[in-house]
Amino acid sequence: MMRLLLKLFRKKPVDCNELQTTKLSRVLTLLDLILLGVGSTLGAGAYVLSGEVAKSKAGPSIILSFFVAAIVSVLAGLCYAEFGARVPKTGSAYVYSYITIGELIAFIIGWNLILEYAIGTASVARAWTANFNTLVDYKISNFLNSTMPIHVDFIAEYPDFFALGLVALLTVVLAVGVKQSTMFNSIFTVLNLFVLTYVIICGFFNVDFKNWSIDKSEVPPGYGEGGFMPYGISGMLSGAATCFYGFVGFDCIATTGEEAKNPQKAIPISIIISLFIVFIFYFLISLVLTTMSPYYLLDASASLPFVFERIGWTIAKYVIAIGGICALTASMVGSIFPLPRVVYAMAEDRIIFGNLSKVSDRFKTPVLATLVAGLFAGLTALIFDLTELVNMMSIGTLLAYTFVAKCVVILRYRVKTFENEEPEMKLDSYDNAAGNNIEFQGKFSLKQLIKPETTFPTKITEAIVTTTSSTLSLFVIGLCILLVNAEDDLTRGWAIYLIIQFIVLIIICTIIIAMQPCNTAKIPFKVPLVPFLPELSAAVNIYLMLKLSPSTWIRFCVWMVIGFFIYFGYGFRKSKLAEEK
Repeated sequence: MMRLLLKLFRKKPVDCNELQTTKLSRVLTLLDLILLGVGSTLGAGAYVLSGEVAKSKAGPSIILSFFVAAIVSVLAGLCYAEFGARVPKTGSAYVYSYITIGELIAFIIGWNLILEYAIGTASVARAWTANFNTLVDYKISNFLNSTMPIHVDFIAEYPDFFALGLVALLTVVLAVGVKQSTMFNSIFTVLNLFVLTYVIICGFFNVDFKNWSIDKSEVPPGYGEGGFMPYGISGMLSGAATCFYGFVGFDCIATTGEEAKNPQKAIPISIIISLFIVFIFYFLISLVLTTMSPYYLLDASASLPFVFERIGWTIAKYVIAIGGICALTASMVGSIFPLPRVVYAMAEDRIIFGNLSKVSDRFKTPVLATLVAGLFAGLTALIFDLTELVNMMSIGTLLAYTFVAKCVVILRYRVKTFENEEPEMKLDSYDNAAGNNIEFQGKFSLKQLIKPETTFPTKITEAIVTTTSSTLSLFVIGLCILLVNAEDDLTRGWAIYLIIQFIVLIIICTIIIAMQPCNTAKIPFKVPLVPFLPELSAAVNIYLMLKLSPSTWIRFCVWMVIGFFIYFGYGFRKSKLAEEK
């Protein structure tokens, strides 16, 4: 059993001297990465999400909801930024988990990233065709409904060949070259930003801040108490949980580690800048919406056209329609772009079929992985009703965010992160003498939990951090389960007692980790306030995962069963690490 466990958690070695080695073509600039992050994140959320949250959850306080959501997203973004600087390799969270935790966890993360990006691509493709369908008076849906109807649960009402064609087109663009696909994304992202800028500028000519202080007597039943926070602080925080998904997508930048110029600097900078740009646009769009119209009058599905039609600016409706199509196109590129790269990274390590890692000599792209990934996403868009599947995309995203945050903590306190890494500062003579001897461990004692014997990491301090961080996660899961499932009982004595106990234990674990000596590896970007910020990020992501419906978790388990058949039937025996050992 111990041998089996060691094989399941074998870690991928990394040599710092080989980080720049790649079969792919390094052609992406900092601007390419920023526009890729903005395009994949600032999509339909600006056109749909803001109006929906403002009307039913937060009211004018949606601007605070987006601020809270941005803070939570930045916590995850910082963790991705450090790993992007530390390990500029294709694969994003999959590679980070493989290096830090082990093969089984890496497979789980990679397998869910494949589903996340496939569903994301399919859902945006269907949204694109639905948007276009309205412009042609529903002729597409009427024709397909009458000629090829489908009457099966969890399957769409009709096969969406238009969405399949869109995904096929993008797949070809991706296969031809990474520079061409990012140029395609950049054009539509810039057009989207111009449209949103036009909307914001026009909106500022029609703002009325009286809509932030509407009297309760004017508000229809079911729409809160009026004022700036009509649904209270709980409504604002509930809106923040929904707005968080408006920031999902920036992680596609982390999959470009082997295609970006100077990735160790470009990836961290582009992640932070893209998140900042997205927040500014979300904030200003929400401000315009809630000042141009009372929040309870907003059209949840088409809020921007509604507010401009309300003041008689009908031309803005057509400009917004163009912006929506551009935003959806950019989002689709952002969703499908990382999909073949995750498949390629897993195939390169041979934990899925190794043939998928072949790179075209002509295009310098993983053509087979791109075609297979595009086929999977296209068939998903063709036949599935995505309203029930979209939540599964959230599990994949949040799971990846959680493990990346935990990996940052574990790597920061490891004895030696990679081979041939350069320390950030010189150790004194005692630390050098002891540090050069990997076997230097001393003896474990409870005192070492708070006051370690050395100023550099040892095997003991590394084990303390790994064990304590894992224990902390169990306490966080317990606290989140209590908060999610006992919301009506949180004011009772037993609930308050358990909450306080969990919080105290979480604080103690975090302090123990913080007292251990850090690794001094020199990297271009580091997350500040480790372990506090990464552990907070992981806790928030765990809470959001547990808020998802039971049916979502059932479908997640079915997908994992399929994945485990592939891993234990092929990857466990055929992976590179299995052959090397």
